[in-house]
Amino acid sequence: MLQRKKLSTTIGASSYAYLHNMVKAGKAESVGEAVDKAVELARRLDNRASLERQTAAYFKGMTSQAAAEETDLEDALSTASQEMDFDQP
Repeated sequence: MLQRKKLSTTIGASSYAYLHNMVKAGKAESVGEAVDKAVELARRLDNRASLERQTAAYFKGMTSQAAAEETDLEDALSTASQEMDFDQP
């Protein structure tokens, strides 16, 4: 079981209502779990934004030869994926 940490603070009324509604809707078992879920979502969004920035910097900084190799890989992957039947189990 994950170790829980005590958090004692005040939050805005609308934030509390949102968390409480998550519990009422069955999306969380407690307000604490609703906070965990909200933080998890925020972290996921932060990580995605960071990955986007890092990816953009990678492509911006590559040489023309590396960019050509990336294009070749992209074309090969596109061709291979067209041959796959994604509807098959």
